[in-house]
Amino acid sequence: MDKTSQATNGRVNARAWYARPAEALAEELQTDFNCGLPIDAAARRLVQDGPNELPEAPPPSLLKLFLSQFTSLIVWVLIGAAIVSGLLEDWIDAAAILAIVFFNGVLGFVQEFRAERSLAALRKMSVSLARVIRDGVLQSIPARELVRGDVVVLEAGDRIPADARLVYTTNFQAQEASLTGESTPVPKQAERLEATDVPLADQRNMVFMGTVAVSGKARGLVVATGLGTELGRIAALIQKAAEAERTETPLQRRLEQFGSTLLWLALTVVAIVFVLGSLRGEPLVEMFLVSVSLAVAAVPEGLPAVVTITLALGVTRMAKRHALIRKLPAVETLGSATVICTDKTGTLTENRMRVARFYMDHLEIEVQESCLVIAGRVTSVIEAEEYAPLFDAIIHCHNAKRVRKTGSRPIVTGDPTEVALVEFALGHGLLHHDPLPRMGELPFDADRKRMATLHWRGGQLVAFVKGAPESLMPLCNQIRHQGVRSPMSQEDRQRIMAQSRTFAHQAYRVLAVAMRDIEQGIEKLDIEQVEQNLTFLGLVAMMDPPRQEVPEAIARCRQAGVRAIMITGDHPLTALAIARQIGLASTETPTEPDGYCPVIEGHQVETMSDDALRRLLTPSNPGEPEPVFARMAPRHKMRIVSTLKEMGEVVAVTGDGVNDAPAIKKADIGIAMGIAGSDVAKETADMILLDDNFATIVNAIEEGRAVYANIRKFSTYVLASNVPEIVPYLAFGLFGIPLALTVPQILAVDLGTDMVPALALGAEKPDADMMASPPRPRTERLMNLPLLLRAYVFLGLIEAVIAMGSFFLLLLTQGWTWDIPLEWSDPLYRQATTATFAAIVVAQVANVFACRSDHLSATRLGWFSNPLMLWGIVTELTILALISYTPIGNEIFGTSPLPLWFFGPLVLGALTLLLAEEGRKMIVNRRHRRANLATTQIVSPS
Repeated sequence: MDKTSQATNGRVNARAWYARPAEALAEELQTDFNCGLPIDAAARRLVQDGPNELPEAPPPSLLKLFLSQFTSLIVWVLIGAAIVSGLLEDWIDAAAILAIVFFNGVLGFVQEFRAERSLAALRKMSVSLARVIRDGVLQSIPARELVRGDVVVLEAGDRIPADARLVYTTNFQAQEASLTGESTPVPKQAERLEATDVPLADQRNMVFMGTVAVSGKARGLVVATGLGTELGRIAALIQKAAEAERTETPLQRRLEQFGSTLLWLALTVVAIVFVLGSLRGEPLVEMFLVSVSLAVAAVPEGLPAVVTITLALGVTRMAKRHALIRKLPAVETLGSATVICTDKTGTLTENRMRVARFYMDHLEIEVQESCLVIAGRVTSVIEAEEYAPLFDAIIHCHNAKRVRKTGSRPIVTGDPTEVALVEFALGHGLLHHDPLPRMGELPFDADRKRMATLHWRGGQLVAFVKGAPESLMPLCNQIRHQGVRSPMSQEDRQRIMAQSRTFAHQAYRVLAVAMRDIEQGIEKLDIEQVEQNLTFLGLVAMMDPPRQEVPEAIARCRQAGVRAIMITGDHPLTALAIARQIGLASTETPTEPDGYCPVIEGHQVETMSDDALRRLLTPSNPGEPEPVFARMAPRHKMRIVSTLKEMGEVVAVTGDGVNDAPAIKKADIGIAMGIAGSDVAKETADMILLDDNFATIVNAIEEGRAVYANIRKFSTYVLASNVPEIVPYLAFGLFGIPLALTVPQILAVDLGTDMVPALALGAEKPDADMMASPPRPRTERLMNLPLLLRAYVFLGLIEAVIAMGSFFLLLLTQGWTWDIPLEWSDPLYRQATTATFAAIVVAQVANVFACRSDHLSATRLGWFSNPLMLWGIVTELTILALISYTPIGNEIFGTSPLPLWFFGPLVLGALTLLLAEEGRKMIVNRRHRRANLATTQIVSPS
């Protein structure tokens, strides 16, 4: 039996393969670097460990997705009302209610028709073929047949097929950004690492499944396959997060609370009316029918559909602001967010290296968009003639390619640092002349940490060299100072290296640049002959800079009470420098006696207790800088997100790489990058940023808050009309007053006339002060007491008075008296119920203006600022006319035409409602101003 039989899930004992001698690993895996595994041994291990692939998620059930749209309590209340109407053979009412429930379900299903394909996307990242040595023969095999102990051969462009310990490298680099967050290619080596606790991003003798080889050649010893790989471990974390019970969104919880409250309120009122009516001697069958009708009147049938459509409108508005929402409830959840855990590369930064600083003539020179700032003097690159040799070196010493043009500007591809150099030259007009002919190249390698190119200039060879300062400086014996070459002193060397260290601590990637005129007579142009007696030209400092709009977005987050925490796999110094530039961390170096550092690394989170992590994540003062997390592995990110959720925070998590997917899945709302994001991150996320910009998240939070505010606006509007629908049944059941409204007329209001104006309220733009208040508490109800009092007790009772007054006004003007009985088929009765119906509709025209804000006057908001609202008013008045003045409308809804003069009192009643609401707002605003003034006087008694 193989020694590897002791391994589980494709792993060799401990995972610290980078710290073990390659020969020891080969012996343990019973393989050979040159000959690889015997074919029969590989076959046995494939049976033992299973194929080198990730499990594919089962296809989603469309039926289950559709049925999930009908789990809300308020939807079941509507279905119950439809069933009761059907049992009573009131087919029109039952069909109308079921139609709106079905429409609501279809709308939600269509919007959320996105399968959860996280594991399938992970599987796509694996490769189809791998080159492997078996029985001493190099051969290509399906990557799924790789086993531990195989020796894989890698070249530039290959996608790494499994986790492997490198045993041989030549100028080999791998792009691991999707796995570690490291934004630039990582040079690899075969030498063993001495440390035993090295973060994934620093394991330079390891390559990982799903990453990409970008240059050089290498051989690797496969140490993990399938679920045993780092990619497999992330797949397991995603699966664990997916299998965990996903908590309801804040909106879903609040709608459930409202549905429960509404259900018990309706049942209580229905029971009271039924009992009191029965005690009055009314027939039980008649009281049962009245009670059922009262239940229908108490339920806002159109509310679920309006909520769904409003969320869909929010999705549309967010898409216009570059945020693509995959799941409807995520719209409002984002508005509830209290913490954003954000990645760095590509979200807070531009995801491209740019030249930011030079160091020449012992001066630090700032690079701006079209000029240089030298000792306070602004000049163009062309005018800075004394630095021309440095710029010549930058232009020629690289292998970046200009491959095509967009407009008049070429697209540059290649190593990110070299791309930055060429883009600097392009942006500052240095490439207008033909380059010098290249005569040769000494390519970069990880041992030398530099490269050189040879060019023909003026009848002589010249060498341009660039590389790591610590590698290049010992080769320099001259320096250009004020345009003249002079011997390099020890003081010069020390000042240059000190500046290099300063740049490095500011998170810049630093290159030293030098040149040499090649004397005639040198027979062999090799490394030893060319790279010596160099003339130092300068230092180049590059960085992936923050996006311009991010600092303002961070400030808006703070103003809105939303905390932003950076969690990145990148280097701590880089993370801290970016955090300071965008305002996430203090610009001052911490000096606390306990040695607190604002950057927390993954290994620290690993050993930190839960209480210590909670204390770290709890700010002692609002607005103080948050800790910055760097070198974070996926499990560390998940732990931070889980802890924040346990602390009661609503957590949004952003990311672009495979390493971000578990935390994205765990979050209340996961956000993936649309441009640079991996398929895994996108399929796991609830929202995708189409422009990969942090500022878009802040805009989406504003839209999310607007959606919640709009839901409360149209809820107030809809609930207010429920009161004049309920009061006629209460009056009939309790006092025997003729029933002033029929059930079909109630449904005509709830599912007809109210719908478009309610949607108009759902489409309102965010208020100007939307981001000036903190996130609402988790415990806040959607329909809180102030909203219910305003809707039911104030606006609703005014509408009820108008409606009942209209009912009796028409009866009395037509000669009716209390001793005259009213039959259901009596034309006068049908006309009187039409008056009630018309009164509710006309009052709702005024109410839609009143509900646009709970504190701002309708005149301040503008009468014509919401065109959809005007169309909604036209629509509801048209429906009123069709129901009241057409034979088919009279037949279906039991109505009769009203005399035109009757609309005068109806309009007067509607204006009364609007003026009463304006007066209420004036009183409330005056009280708030007095309270704010008193608070200001207490804080500033002077």
